[in-house]
Amino acid sequence: MAMILDKIVPFGRSMDEYIKIFNLTNADLNKRIIGVGDGPASFNAEMTHQGKSVVSVDPLYQFSSNEILQRFNEVIDNIINQVKATPNDWVWSYHKSPDDLRQSRVKVIQKFLSDYDNGKQNNRYIFGELPNLASHNQEFDIALCSHLLFLYSDHLDYNFHLNSVAEMLRIAEEIRIFPLMTLMSKPSQYLDNIVKYYSAKGYKINIEKVEYELQPGGNQMLKITKLSK
Repeated sequence: MAMILDKIVPFGRSMDEYIKIFNLTNADLNKRIIGVGDGPASFNAEMTHQGKSVVSVDPLYQFSSNEILQRFNEVIDNIINQVKATPNDWVWSYHKSPDDLRQSRVKVIQKFLSDYDNGKQNNRYIFGELPNLASHNQEFDIALCSHLLFLYSDHLDYNFHLNSVAEMLRIAEEIRIFPLMTLMSKPSQYLDNIVKYYSAKGYKINIEKVEYELQPGGNQMLKITKLSK
């Protein structure tokens, strides 16, 4: 089972999904959070509605609401049709079916779009991309990266991953990355070397099991934390 994509697609996740895929506690949700590569996720909109602080960064934010919706509409049928072609090769515990997955993604982007223009004005949605972000050193407590690093290992090379992790660690005390599998539903070929590299540099590395699983075996999250001096 595999997902064939020729480029990174604008697919977003909800706040509930973020909580599950990143093992976010109530204490975590009250910290300074940046979502790197958030795309059209509704995490920022839902967090802001609850009075919490999130900044989202993505190259997608150079576009208008209508342009983002158009890009989403151009890819969603292809993605869901690929899932429908292999329904038994996915885990239907969180999402109940391919159609349920589609409905969820539509609902998420609608929430995102309803917040997008206001969020841009308030600097919550910032145009930018890895491995070079405009944020200040240690501006955030936690940096989250959902469905970009490792997932797109066949599109983004090892140096991109290495430099992107370094950049997230520059701006945040702790980073969390999900999933650790590629679009081909195989462990990323870069994961072991990334873990070894940052372990050798004295960072605390945890690979944690999470409650969310859509790709079989894709229920692990990488957490890298700076050790207190």
